[in-house]
Amino acid sequence: MKRRPFLLGAGGTLLAALTACSKEASVPAAPTGPAAANPGAPVDAARKAYETSLRGSGFTVGQAMAARTVRVFFDPQCPHCATLWTASKPLLDRINMVWMPVAFIRPISGPQGALLLAGADPAALMDQHESLLASGQGGLVVPAPADEALLEKIKANTALWTSLEAGSVPHLLYRAGSNGPYGQQSGGLPTAQLAQMLGL
Repeated sequence: MKRRPFLLGAGGTLLAALTACSKEASVPAAPTGPAAANPGAPVDAARKAYETSLRGSGFTVGQAMAARTVRVFFDPQCPHCATLWTASKPLLDRINMVWMPVAFIRPISGPQGALLLAGADPAALMDQHESLLASGQGGLVVPAPADEALLEKIKANTALWTSLEAGSVPHLLYRAGSNGPYGQQSGGLPTAQLAQMLGL
């Protein structure tokens, strides 16, 4: 069965602009890789970026052995990352997602990311965090100085994300099948478009 291409036209570009937090004064990077409306983009670059992301640290949700995998760089203080978290839930019975915290929006981003990495049930902790963030309470309260080793992992994730020249979060690197295709997407997506991107 031929996979339908996932294209973002002018409307999709606007969607990406409204669904990402950027280091550059709220001007997020455009989607790249096979998901972009640039058919000339080298597919090998998308695969290389995905493989580079495997060096990051995160927590996993969804199906461990799923052929379709998504690796997400996110800042715990990013509301668009929270939206993607919610949008991805209906697909978790068919995909594997690894959420890798970075820190650049606020000073609390790093300690909150470390708290999420340390959680015995990070998915439940993420639900709690996003609920607190959505209600204007700033997310999880960090009760003590964060573990330095975990903060180093957040710093390493942030450096890795920066090396990919993503520019904004959430930044997704995906494999839409056991052998690809591979792609990247900066900015969150609603459930239906996320499913289409992954060939579901």
